[in-house]
Amino acid sequence: MKFDRKKYKDDLLLDFYKYILKPRMIEEKMLILLRQGKISKWFSGIGQEAIAVGSTLALEPDDYILPMHRNLGVFTSRGIPLERLFAQFQGKDLGFTKGRDRSFHFGSNEHHIIGMISHLGPQLSVGSGLALADLLNNDKKVTIAFSGDGGTSEGEFHEALNVAAVWNLPIIFMIENNGYGLSTPVNEQYKCEWLKDKGIGYGMEAVQVDGNNLLEVYSTVRHYASELRQDPRPILIEALTFRMRGHEEASGTKYVPKHLMDAWAKKDPVINYETFLKRQGVLNDHIIEEIREYIKKEIDEGLATAYAEPLPEASVATEEADLYAPYEFTPTPPKNKVMNPKRFVDAVSDGLRQAMEQYPNSVIMGQDIAEYGGVFKITQGFVEQFGKGRVRNTPLCESAIVGIGLGLSVKKYKAIVEMQFADFVTCGFNQIVNNLAKVHYRWGQNADVVVRMPTGAGVGAGPFHSQSNEAWFFHTPGLKIVYPSTPYDAKGLLTASIEEPNPVMYFEHKALYRSITEDIPDDYYTLPIGKARVVQKGEDVSIITYGMGVHWAKQIAAELFPDHPETVEILDLRTLLPWDKEAVEATVKKTGKVIVAHEDNITGGIGAEIAAWIAEHCFQHLDAPVMREGSLDTPVPFAAPLEQIYLPKERIKDKVNTLLNF
Repeated sequence: MKFDRKKYKDDLLLDFYKYILKPRMIEEKMLILLRQGKISKWFSGIGQEAIAVGSTLALEPDDYILPMHRNLGVFTSRGIPLERLFAQFQGKDLGFTKGRDRSFHFGSNEHHIIGMISHLGPQLSVGSGLALADLLNNDKKVTIAFSGDGGTSEGEFHEALNVAAVWNLPIIFMIENNGYGLSTPVNEQYKCEWLKDKGIGYGMEAVQVDGNNLLEVYSTVRHYASELRQDPRPILIEALTFRMRGHEEASGTKYVPKHLMDAWAKKDPVINYETFLKRQGVLNDHIIEEIREYIKKEIDEGLATAYAEPLPEASVATEEADLYAPYEFTPTPPKNKVMNPKRFVDAVSDGLRQAMEQYPNSVIMGQDIAEYGGVFKITQGFVEQFGKGRVRNTPLCESAIVGIGLGLSVKKYKAIVEMQFADFVTCGFNQIVNNLAKVHYRWGQNADVVVRMPTGAGVGAGPFHSQSNEAWFFHTPGLKIVYPSTPYDAKGLLTASIEEPNPVMYFEHKALYRSITEDIPDDYYTLPIGKARVVQKGEDVSIITYGMGVHWAKQIAAELFPDHPETVEILDLRTLLPWDKEAVEATVKKTGKVIVAHEDNITGGIGAEIAAWIAEHCFQHLDAPVMREGSLDTPVPFAAPLEQIYLPKERIKDKVNTLLNF
């Protein structure tokens, strides 16, 4: 292996040795502890240290890095105290996740590191979000996001790189090509000759380095980082290396041909760099022994501190309290009493525009939302007011845009993501349920992201533009779900959602956009998330619902009881997660007869959870069985007659009669 020391001074070369030796010595200790049963799992980076160490040292301390399983050298090179690192591996409070996650699945803003999740690809988009924030701030920062060779097959790889290229984001995508994705060799993972060749398709510069050569990695990353600070754009670096141990220790390496193991053992990045320094007269056996003794002492002291820490004390209250970033809502009333009639669609647009005025650190992203104004024209005129930096057309890449939203949030931005139709959120599902929803619970990073979801049937749009999919997210702790039914609520709850520092799924029923009008304040105002509203007071039966269900309930009450509207009480949940249990209990106590109704399919819908809760907690107040109704358990059909029988309005009406006659 040939090392080019350039004009690096001896002291710097010696420091590099200390940095690359430390993760190797920690790993050797971890493997012993694993065999002793003192840690539960280990993903070895032995043989790959030069990539993590060289890349980290080449950046500024406040440049963000998004590492992977085998990048222990990133964490040690950033100076994370070993006792905290070891406590993290043991699930102790002294770690970074309070025992809620393991190994390198954590982040530390103090050290400018964003840890991975197990799905491998999502960190690339989060990295693009961090780089976008730097671009918007005109900061001369660079982000580096790691991927293994296996991760390059994921859709997120394509989406993240494509957006970074289109937007000229200052980010380095570092691919560690170590020959295997668990046991699958690279010739079964991709067809191109080298992974750097993938950069051609994105119009970005791509280079290949010897990933076992510390100085080559350092020099290459440092060179491009310097360029990107002045000329923002993405760079793809493929670092060739080899994994000398199993995917994780239990996997072993029997599937790897012996000649490969032997050949790569000769390219060991630590041993070869040590040999080079000896030949340069920078290092000798005495200095090596001193350095090893110092690192060993540091490791032993860190382990002693970590072992002395008790396991976390389990507390339901603490677990639930850490689900969301702390936030105390203070309602904002309109500053003046001027009100004007606005359609639902105009109220959404009004709230979105005023929130962006209120928060200069807000960015909205989505397909066709800039000059075109969005398919529903909600963002029409926004580009002229806020500029293309804050109103960003995106490629068709729902997952990447949600991940970019999280990256922006790390940099204190508020991200608003428009799904063109709620149905398309499936393409961003992983980022929402595994990244946005879990990130604060895992390591205290909030996700200040609102995902706007034009939803619902009744407009003849068929199976892929009509779904009510709020229940998909209702089962995901860490999210909030808002679903207004009126223009007044649509504006006030949207502004509140954007103020909220936690991830909010905000549903907007398309059939309501231009079908209802209401006098609402012209000025900015907010309404509390998590509070239901009694739409109509009644005495004999309660309809608990939301969205379009509110309007069906009002129509049903008017049709059945034109002379006695007080027969039916209608409760609009408005927020589905968290939902207002107190309001539900109050209406149950009042009427004793309840139907829970929604547009979503009946099986597994939100109504099932609310009905079960009523049966468990309010049974003594019931005068009849709790009933529920929803759409048929089929996809949403296209033809009008089919769509009408799919939707539950008439069945809700029948259930109300049944309840009253019980």
